[in-house]
This record gives sequence, C-alpha cells and structure tokens, in this order.
Amino acid sequence: MYLAAAGVGTLGIADRDVVDFSNLQRQIIHGTKDVGRPKVVSAQETIADLNPDVAVEVHETFITSDNALAIMGKYDVIIDGTDNFPTRYLTNDAAVMLKKPNIYGSIFRFEGQATVFAPHLGGPCYRCLYPEPPPPGLAPSCAEGGVLGILPGTIALLQATECIKLLTGIGETLVGRLVMYDALALKFRELKLRRVPSCPMCGDHPTITKLIDYQEFCGLTRGGQPPEPGVDEINPTELKMMLDEQRDFLLLDVREPHEHEIARIPGSRLIPLGQVEARAAELDAWKNKPIVVHCKMGGRSRKAIGMLKAKGFTKLKNLYGGILQWAEQVDPTVRKY
Repeated sequence: MYLAAAGVGTLGIADRDVVDFSNLQRQIIHGTKDVGRPKVVSAQETIADLNPDVAVEVHETFITSDNALAIMGKYDVIIDGTDNFPTRYLTNDAAVMLKKPNIYGSIFRFEGQATVFAPHLGGPCYRCLYPEPPPPGLAPSCAEGGVLGILPGTIALLQATECIKLLTGIGETLVGRLVMYDALALKFRELKLRRVPSCPMCGDHPTITKLIDYQEFCGLTRGGQPPEPGVDEINPTELKMMLDEQRDFLLLDVREPHEHEIARIPGSRLIPLGQVEARAAELDAWKNKPIVVHCKMGGRSRKAIGMLKAKGFTKLKNLYGGILQWAEQVDPTVRKY
C-alpha cells in the first residue's frame, strides 16, 4: 500500500490463497468484506482505490520452480514476503539467476529482520547466510509460535523503504547489512553480511545452476509434511468412512485451543501438543485401541504420535495433511486459517 501511495508504477502480486478472518490482524490490505475472496484480487482493488495510476498485475498462483523465472523476470525488484522455507530458497535462487535485488524480511513472535540480498551489487544471497534449511519439524508453525500482528507491518515498511531506495538510486541500501528488530524492547541492531565465496548459489564456483524441487530439498513431501519412518497415515476420505461407520476409535486433536475454536472435526478430543506427554494417562483406555491424531497440516500430530508411542500406545495413525486436507477433500464448510 505504501509503494502504491509512493507512485511505484507497476506492482506484481503472487498468491493463491484466499482471505480469512484470521489474516486481518496483520494483513490490513484486506477487510471483512473480502473474506473468502482471492487475496490478489482484494489487494488489487485496495490499491486501485488508493492510487488508480498504479498498474497491479496479479498472479493467482504460488511461486514454484516452474514459474519463478517467468514471473519474477518481469520486475526490477523482488520483495520476499514468504512464510516457508521452500519458497524462500526458491525466491533467492531465482533472484540470483535473474540478477534482481531480493528484499528479504522475516518475522517470528516479537522479532523480525530485513536485508537486501543482491550478489550482482556486491552483497551476499540468502544461502550465504543460511546455506541449508533447518531439519523438517524444527521450525515451529505460526500456530505454535504466533506473531504480534503489528510486527509484519514494521518489517514490511523497512522492505518498502529499501524498494524505493533501489528504484530511485538514493541513500544507502541494506545490501551487506542485516537489520534485526526486537519489538518488545523496541531496539534495532545491525549485523554485517558478506558474500561467501563457497556459496553454492552465488559463490565463485556455484553448484546450483537451475531451480530444483524445493519441497524435496527442504525435506518435505508434496503434501507439505516431513516424511517420518514408522508413522502410519490415514487420508481424510478414510477418516470420514471410519466416522460414518461409527467405528470404535479416538480422534485426537493436538492443536491449540484457539485453533480448535476456529475449526474442528466433529467428535475430536483436544489435547494440545505441549500437554500430550503430561496428559497421556488420560488416554490409557485407548492404549491398545485405534487412535487417529490430527493437527493443522500434519507436523505436530507426527510429534504427538512419537510421544504416545514412547508411552506404550500401539495403534496410532496420523491424518495426512491435517484439518486443512479434511476441509479440502471432505468438508468445505470447515474454516481454513
């Protein structure tokens, strides 16, 4: 919105998601009237109302290995507003290949950081800072970690400021500098960054010469969850059949209480992941009976299964894709968040 107000002539927005009520505490380009609508369409209309002279090009898709170069190649500057490692590495690598500055921002709970990755301007790329992603399941989800709603705006304003400086050629950009922000203490600090000669992407002898399958690179399956040996899975259609046939099993929800309030599968019992070990005795009657465990996408439920196995539970299955897959395949009335 600030880039549009400043008069940036063309803005491209790539997103395949739709607006949900849970977005509104931080994504202020949307309103309650936009809930259920594509985010790119809502954003386009808001910008048009703010400055009708700005051309807004919408790409109602996620950035993938197949389309990254074609979409990003149309623009002078890339702003990374992603919230997952596969897309972040993909955005970085495509920007390096295209010789486009990549304005990076990330947030977690009460902290954020921003920089400009631009090897063609003498700075490092994202892989110089983080050569490889963390192991699957180590990084907490938004539901587990949370974020202060105003924090994305603070970091996004830093990114927008860098964009205007890059487009106009004024000031000193964040190329080679990482700004770290602590909202609780209201303090900024800065780290110097350098290009790493051995970087596999922008180093002296790069080993990455094409965009790869970033889902597999980050240890994820196509369903979006880390593979884990020894965990039996069940898909949403099979779960619905079990419910319809009124089979004797426990459906265990290991999300947080506020998530359970937003959306739930009928008949599920809530024990948040952080309480599973302490409350496992409450489930002793099901120690040798079938239990289906679910969360939002499948990651936390896998962790819960590991905890319950250690307690002697024997018939555990994970709901593949979590409640989001249930909403996609079985019950579209279930709210996504």
